[in-house]
Amino acid sequence: METTKTTTMTTKQEIPLDGIAGLKQNLMADLTSGFMVFLLALPLSLGIGKASGIPNPIFGVVTAIIGGLIVSLLSGSRLTIKGPAAGLIPIISGCVAAFGGGEQGWHLALGCIVIASLLQIVFGLLKMGNFADFFPGAAIHGMLASIGVMIIIKQLPILFGVNGKFLKDATTAPIDPTTGVADLTKAKGYDIVGLVKHMPDILSNYDKNILIIGLISLAIVFGFSFIKSGFLKKIPAPLVVIVIAISLGISFIIKDTPGALVKTGKITDILSQSFINVSFDGITSNPGVFIKWVIFIALVGSLESLLTVKAIDGLDPWKRKSNANKDLTGVGVGNALTGMIGGSPMIAEVVRSSANVGFGAKTRWANFFHGLFLLVALLVAVPIIEVIPYSALAALLIFAGYRLASPKEFKHMFHLGLDQFVVFVVTILVCAGDDLLMGVATGIVLELILNIASGAGVGNLFKSRSEISTNGNNVSVKVSGDALFSNYLGLKKKIYAIEKGKHVVIDLSACKVVDHTSLQSLKEFKTQYENDGGNVSLTGYELHSSKGHDETSTRVKKIM
Repeated sequence: METTKTTTMTTKQEIPLDGIAGLKQNLMADLTSGFMVFLLALPLSLGIGKASGIPNPIFGVVTAIIGGLIVSLLSGSRLTIKGPAAGLIPIISGCVAAFGGGEQGWHLALGCIVIASLLQIVFGLLKMGNFADFFPGAAIHGMLASIGVMIIIKQLPILFGVNGKFLKDATTAPIDPTTGVADLTKAKGYDIVGLVKHMPDILSNYDKNILIIGLISLAIVFGFSFIKSGFLKKIPAPLVVIVIAISLGISFIIKDTPGALVKTGKITDILSQSFINVSFDGITSNPGVFIKWVIFIALVGSLESLLTVKAIDGLDPWKRKSNANKDLTGVGVGNALTGMIGGSPMIAEVVRSSANVGFGAKTRWANFFHGLFLLVALLVAVPIIEVIPYSALAALLIFAGYRLASPKEFKHMFHLGLDQFVVFVVTILVCAGDDLLMGVATGIVLELILNIASGAGVGNLFKSRSEISTNGNNVSVKVSGDALFSNYLGLKKKIYAIEKGKHVVIDLSACKVVDHTSLQSLKEFKTQYENDGGNVSLTGYELHSSKGHDETSTRVKKIM
């Protein structure tokens, strides 16, 4: 017993302190990681700002600065990096376009961001962070993969240096009443389906020098992904891309090509002219569109952020558990500020967050320092920023899109089982062809239908049936009916209330169907509970037939 107590105390002492004490204790580790993440975040934030339809990409960096300097102090997670996300590009660019595009569309889209941020704050205060567990995993992965596909499709013309006029649908151009000629400058841009349909013609209008820069940038960022160890692995690939792209841009003299280089201006001059850029006129001028995009931003942004927090908790060397609700509230506050000023919405971003862990960050101060370095860069390094080719930023975003929709993701979903693969693919198609919420909703309905077809009772779809009994240090959880994504929240409430340090047995033998999402969630509970000193055994489901080849594949009770 004495040995156990000593070990526990030592472990607790090794966990990095939080707050000011944590700053003093881990200054060099967090400062170093913050600087490395800054090198990664600067080009990505510029690219996301540009791709999101914001007139000046510098506001993408403003979002990251607020996420670092302010939200880091409010968040419920210690190692996540808050900033603009590639996953929200289709949402924000769609919102800007829905309000007419350009400066007007941007100002009105900011109104949607601010109202959505208030919803996020409410979600956090009402402790709705756990609601992310309701959505089936295949539908969420399908949504993320569809976002990846959309990013790639939209960034390809920029990689090729295609003039923006070739991205507009001439059939939507209004007729000038005085000349009787279509005004192509007022034509709407192609949607995703239109871009795919006309992509060969669009890309045929490429700029040779810009394309060379884009392809070399793409080769670098993909090449770095194959480096598994060594000195090069520690260098942020975006930094190498930007250095080489700037050199090539100077060599090819692309500064004379309109729209080839990033143009920002000094942040002090921009904000002194107009510090508050939000407009809420969309509430009255186009309420239907306004409400639609508010819901999109609030739900998709919250889901992505919560999923990242959960993923980074798994990478945390000290296995610290984040407060998802507090984190969601912090992100909401940050989005309210950035929306008022002019930036795109932020989330806990997975690429920068995982890099933060890899660079050795120990506390939230790494996120703070990354924001501080970004602020310094905007104050003193604008001349360098303004010689970055947009095609290099497009290459970085295409790689980000590829990570979301990589062949490995499709292979993994197929490995989970045909049922999960079908939900995954259908969600992708509906998201890309219609919109994200409709895609996720379709995925949810399809998953419910497939669970019913597998034998799940209709009465069990949204009601968890379980009994908990305690005998000394042993806790038995008997789950009956079905264990499904749609009823997991009820079971979760019970098992997470179990006192720490017990030996818990969760018996699923009486379930007809144990779907992938609920099984995955139960395994996550097992990991978290055991990290706190307890023990969990999942039993019974191994006797069921598996629909795939993974340990978390959907299980169906065999008919004897």
